[in-house]
Amino acid sequence: MNLILGIDPGSSITGYAVLEGGNAPHLRDAGCIRLPRAAFAVRLGLIFQNLSDIIREHEPDVMAVEDVFVSRNAASALKLGQARGAAICAGAAASLPVSEYTPTQIKNAIVGRGRADKRQMQHMVGVLLGISKHLQADAADAAAVALCHAHHSRTAARMRSAGVELKT
Repeated sequence: MNLILGIDPGSSITGYAVLEGGNAPHLRDAGCIRLPRAAFAVRLGLIFQNLSDIIREHEPDVMAVEDVFVSRNAASALKLGQARGAAICAGAAASLPVSEYTPTQIKNAIVGRGRADKRQMQHMVGVLLGISKHLQADAADAAAVALCHAHHSRTAARMRSAGVELKT
Protein backbone atom coordinates (compact mmCIF):
# COMPACT_ATOMS: atom_id res chain seq x y z
CA MET A 1 0.00 0.00 0.00
CA ASN A 2 1.38 3.39 -1.02
CA LEU A 3 0.30 6.23 1.28
CA ILE A 4 0.50 9.73 -0.12
CA LEU A 5 0.28 12.84 2.04
CA GLY A 6 -1.05 15.70 -0.10
CA ILE A 7 -0.52 19.26 1.11
CA ASP A 8 -2.21 22.51 0.07
CA PRO A 9 -0.06 25.00 1.98
CA GLY A 10 -1.35 28.30 3.28
CA SER A 11 -0.34 30.83 5.89
CA SER A 12 -3.86 30.87 7.41
CA ILE A 13 -5.18 27.42 6.49
CA THR A 14 -3.10 24.44 5.35
CA GLY A 15 -5.06 21.56 3.86
CA TYR A 16 -3.89 17.98 4.09
CA ALA A 17 -5.09 14.64 2.75
CA VAL A 18 -3.81 11.11 3.25
CA LEU A 19 -4.52 8.94 0.24
CA GLU A 20 -4.03 5.23 -0.24
CA GLY A 21 -2.62 5.08 -3.76
CA GLY A 22 -2.97 2.28 -6.26
CA ASN A 23 -5.38 1.62 -9.09
CA ALA A 24 -8.38 2.73 -7.02
CA PRO A 25 -7.18 5.52 -4.71
CA HIS A 26 -8.94 5.78 -1.36
CA LEU A 27 -9.07 8.77 0.99
CA ARG A 28 -7.92 7.75 4.45
CA ASP A 29 -8.01 11.18 6.12
CA ALA A 30 -8.36 14.84 5.17
CA GLY A 31 -8.63 18.07 7.02
CA CYS A 32 -7.33 21.56 7.63
CA ILE A 33 -4.80 23.07 9.94
CA ARG A 34 -6.38 26.37 10.93
CA LEU A 35 -3.76 28.77 12.16
CA PRO A 36 -4.40 31.43 14.81
CA ARG A 37 -3.81 35.13 14.31
CA ALA A 38 -0.34 35.00 15.77
CA ALA A 39 3.16 36.03 14.80
CA PHE A 40 4.10 34.56 11.44
CA ALA A 41 6.97 32.54 12.91
CA VAL A 42 4.48 30.95 15.34
CA ARG A 43 2.17 29.99 12.45
CA LEU A 44 5.08 28.43 10.52
CA GLY A 45 6.02 26.43 13.61
CA LEU A 46 2.43 25.22 13.94
CA ILE A 47 2.37 24.08 10.31
CA PHE A 48 5.56 22.12 10.91
CA GLN A 49 4.34 20.64 14.21
CA ASN A 50 0.85 19.70 13.03
CA LEU A 51 2.14 18.08 9.83
CA SER A 52 4.81 16.24 11.84
CA ASP A 53 2.01 14.84 14.03
CA ILE A 54 -0.01 13.80 10.96
CA ILE A 55 3.08 12.11 9.49
CA ARG A 56 3.68 10.19 12.75
CA GLU A 57 0.01 9.14 12.89
CA HIS A 58 -0.38 7.94 9.29
CA GLU A 59 3.22 7.06 8.31
CA PRO A 60 2.90 8.07 4.63
CA ASP A 61 5.42 6.88 2.06
CA VAL A 62 5.64 10.18 0.19
CA MET A 63 4.56 13.81 0.45
CA ALA A 64 3.16 15.81 -2.48
CA VAL A 65 2.94 19.59 -2.17
CA GLU A 66 1.34 22.22 -4.36
CA ASP A 67 3.99 24.50 -5.82
CA VAL A 68 3.85 28.26 -5.33
CA PHE A 69 1.94 30.18 -7.94
CA VAL A 70 2.98 33.71 -8.76
CA SER A 71 0.44 36.24 -7.62
CA ARG A 72 0.20 39.98 -8.02
CA ASN A 73 0.90 40.45 -4.33
CA ALA A 74 4.58 39.69 -3.69
CA ALA A 75 4.14 39.66 0.10
CA SER A 76 1.40 37.01 -0.16
CA ALA A 77 3.49 34.89 -2.51
CA LEU A 78 6.44 35.11 -0.12
CA LYS A 79 4.30 34.03 2.86
CA LEU A 80 2.88 31.15 0.84
CA GLY A 81 6.41 30.08 -0.06
CA GLN A 82 7.39 30.12 3.60
CA ALA A 83 4.33 28.03 4.53
CA ARG A 84 5.34 25.55 1.82
CA GLY A 85 8.83 25.51 3.30
CA ALA A 86 7.49 24.63 6.75
CA ALA A 87 5.42 21.81 5.23
CA ILE A 88 8.34 20.48 3.18
CA CYS A 89 10.59 20.61 6.26
CA ALA A 90 8.10 18.42 8.16
CA GLY A 91 8.32 15.87 5.34
CA ALA A 92 12.09 16.12 5.10
CA ALA A 93 12.47 15.73 8.88
CA ALA A 94 10.56 12.45 8.56
CA SER A 95 12.76 11.37 5.61
CA LEU A 96 9.83 11.45 3.19
CA PRO A 97 10.44 11.95 -0.51
CA VAL A 98 8.72 15.20 -1.49
CA SER A 99 7.20 15.85 -4.91
CA GLU A 100 5.94 19.25 -6.03
CA TYR A 101 3.21 19.98 -8.57
CA THR A 102 2.07 23.26 -10.07
CA PRO A 103 -1.61 24.22 -9.92
CA THR A 104 -1.83 23.63 -13.70
CA GLN A 105 -0.37 20.12 -13.39
CA ILE A 106 -2.85 19.30 -10.63
CA LYS A 107 -5.84 20.63 -12.57
CA ASN A 108 -4.79 18.73 -15.70
CA ALA A 109 -4.44 15.49 -13.72
CA ILE A 110 -7.81 15.84 -11.99
CA VAL A 111 -10.08 17.60 -14.49
CA GLY A 112 -8.10 17.34 -17.72
CA ARG A 113 -8.02 21.10 -18.07
CA GLY A 114 -5.38 23.40 -16.59
CA ARG A 115 -7.82 26.25 -16.03
CA ALA A 116 -10.48 24.34 -14.08
CA ASP A 117 -12.23 26.27 -11.31
CA LYS A 118 -12.55 25.31 -7.63
CA ARG A 119 -16.03 23.79 -8.03
CA GLN A 120 -14.91 21.54 -10.89
CA MET A 121 -11.90 20.43 -8.86
CA GLN A 122 -13.95 19.66 -5.74
CA HIS A 123 -16.51 17.74 -7.80
CA MET A 124 -13.89 15.63 -9.60
CA VAL A 125 -11.98 14.89 -6.38
CA GLY A 126 -15.23 13.48 -4.97
CA VAL A 127 -15.90 11.47 -8.13
CA LEU A 128 -12.35 10.08 -8.35
CA LEU A 129 -12.29 9.12 -4.68
CA GLY A 130 -15.88 7.85 -4.60
CA ILE A 131 -16.90 10.13 -1.75
CA SER A 132 -20.17 11.97 -1.48
CA LYS A 133 -19.37 14.06 1.59
CA HIS A 134 -18.34 17.65 1.02
CA LEU A 135 -14.67 18.28 1.72
CA GLN A 136 -13.63 21.73 2.88
CA ALA A 137 -11.92 23.55 -0.01
CA ASP A 138 -8.37 23.34 1.35
CA ALA A 139 -8.75 19.65 2.22
CA ALA A 140 -10.16 18.97 -1.28
CA ASP A 141 -7.20 20.83 -2.80
CA ALA A 142 -4.80 18.69 -0.74
CA ALA A 143 -6.61 15.54 -1.93
CA ALA A 144 -6.21 16.79 -5.51
CA VAL A 145 -2.45 17.17 -4.95
CA ALA A 146 -2.27 13.59 -3.63
CA LEU A 147 -4.36 12.30 -6.56
CA CYS A 148 -2.09 14.15 -9.00
CA HIS A 149 0.91 12.41 -7.46
CA ALA A 150 -0.83 9.03 -7.66
CA HIS A 151 -1.57 9.59 -11.37
CA HIS A 152 1.98 10.72 -12.11
CA SER A 153 3.45 7.77 -10.17
CA ARG A 154 1.31 5.21 -12.01
CA THR A 155 2.25 6.72 -15.37
CA ALA A 156 5.95 6.72 -14.48
CA ALA A 157 5.74 3.08 -13.36
CA ARG A 158 4.03 2.05 -16.62
CA MET A 159 6.68 3.86 -18.63
CA ARG A 160 9.51 2.20 -16.69
CA SER A 161 7.93 -1.24 -17.17
CA ALA A 162 7.71 -0.51 -20.91
CA GLY A 163 11.43 0.24 -20.91
CA VAL A 164 11.08 3.99 -21.41
CA GLU A 165 13.87 5.94 -19.74
CA LEU A 166 12.55 8.85 -17.69
CA LYS A 167 14.40 12.14 -17.43
CA THR A 168 14.48 13.84 -14.04
